[in-house]
Amino acid sequence: MSYINLHPDINNGFTKGDPNFSGGTLQCHCRSDPIKVQITGNVAHNHACGCSKCWKPDGALFSIVGVVPVDNVKVVANANKLSIIDPNAAIQRNACKQCGVHLYGRIVKDHAFKGLDFVHVELSKEQGWQEPQFAAFVSSIIEQGFGAGKMDQVREKLRSVGLEPYDCLNPGLMDALASFTAKSKLTSGQTQAVEEETNDQRPVERESTPSDVKGWGMLWRWLGITKTQQPQAKL
Repeated sequence: MSYINLHPDINNGFTKGDPNFSGGTLQCHCRSDPIKVQITGNVAHNHACGCSKCWKPDGALFSIVGVVPVDNVKVVANANKLSIIDPNAAIQRNACKQCGVHLYGRIVKDHAFKGLDFVHVELSKEQGWQEPQFAAFVSSIIEQGFGAGKMDQVREKLRSVGLEPYDCLNPGLMDALASFTAKSKLTSGQTQAVEEETNDQRPVERESTPSDVKGWGMLWRWLGITKTQQPQAKL
């Protein structure tokens, strides 16, 4: 089997994160005047992603990306170097104009995950971030030039380090997306039925979940995402 570079942080397995981790600072790769982004609290749904949009280290097939509430993200240095790669994309990826590293991706359109930012915790020197949970959009690496005949090897290696491969997101996140879409299309009675079914199936709500975020509290509670209280970030 030829060497397959999934990602430097998972090629040889990974260390489990700290559930009480309080956050850290992401930093771009510029040697002088790097962009710094403070993240309060841990990420959720951290995963390997094979899509063509995410930032990846040189030579890696996958990115490692997780989500965190928008209010827990604050640019603390050299914000003037940030630029949105594609303003029309669902996730507006804010990247460094010089080194090209993505610091955070933000959703501003109506979307199931609006209110959450996508970040790459490998840009932080702090230890304790949530470890990857699964692998998403695995077959998308074929679109970027990887040989389809080697995909079994890729999936085998992902499973060997404890990551279940999916060709979309994992079932829980796909259910959340489908529920969001259903509510926009169904009648009020049908929507109520979807909400009742969702309430029956979602995990037990934690006290620290961000129910105060207008329109997204129920979804976040269902996804198990918590918000750390802090002054609202100014980006």
